[in-house]
Amino acid sequence: MLDLESRLEDILARDISIASAHWMVIGRQVSTPWGKFIDLLCIDGEGRLIVLELKRNKTEREVVAQALDYGSYVKTIQPEEVRRIFAKYQKDYLPESPAKTLEEAFHEHFRNLPALEALNTSHELVIVAATLDAATERIVGYLADEYDVRINAAFFRVFRDGDREYLTRAWLRDIDAPQGGAPATPAARERVAFNGEYYVNFGECNLRNWEDARRFGFVSAGYGPMFRDAMQRLKPGNRIWVYAPQKGYVGAGIVEDAAVRVKDFVVKNEKGETVPLLQAGIACKDMGE
Repeated sequence: MLDLESRLEDILARDISIASAHWMVIGRQVSTPWGKFIDLLCIDGEGRLIVLELKRNKTEREVVAQALDYGSYVKTIQPEEVRRIFAKYQKDYLPESPAKTLEEAFHEHFRNLPALEALNTSHELVIVAATLDAATERIVGYLADEYDVRINAAFFRVFRDGDREYLTRAWLRDIDAPQGGAPATPAARERVAFNGEYYVNFGECNLRNWEDARRFGFVSAGYGPMFRDAMQRLKPGNRIWVYAPQKGYVGAGIVEDAAVRVKDFVVKNEKGETVPLLQAGIACKDMGE
């Protein structure tokens, strides 16, 4: 987790598209009438408000209760109050940028959408965390399924490779599926262009060893058409995110060559000689052909 919990608010405020390309930040540390502060307040392409509550060190009950409490406040906000919140956000967090009206900023951010016509016709709650415990998952699912609460959770993982950091995000509930009995919004249904990045599952067993893969720069799969076909879809230039069951994300890389059978895969050994992988002194002795 490193220090991710304490940094998530800064990361998302700087680039909310990391969470959703359909949101725009309009408020940060927004004060409520009872002295609490909403971590981040966003708006989507249809004028709905999204409350982002960061878990940090709260218990599952505290973070869910706080999100619901903020929802009860956001439900009452009138359009003029939304505009006031956005004006304060610009003054406090974007002092170097020219001041804009909410409508101007909306049009600039959502260039492919009609002008903002309605504000706060509904709202959504999103709990943001570095990791999610089982209790939070159960509570969020229960509220959404049984009581039609528009609530979700996004959790982030980070890992380092030298001086680089890689951030991954997953949603607890499918954002493309209807939530709370309501139809999915057009923004949620919209499919963005594929970015050329792939998820690769690397299950360690007697047929593959992660240290071998890391040392020689490869991923492997096999014994079944489904797995071979998936590997063959990878093309040079694709980015891959490697996930190891029970461990999480363990690596990221760029595909350099098309998939080949393991017996045809060559690498550089410690002497700089080009040799077949199976003769390079790998730890895994059962990779086959």
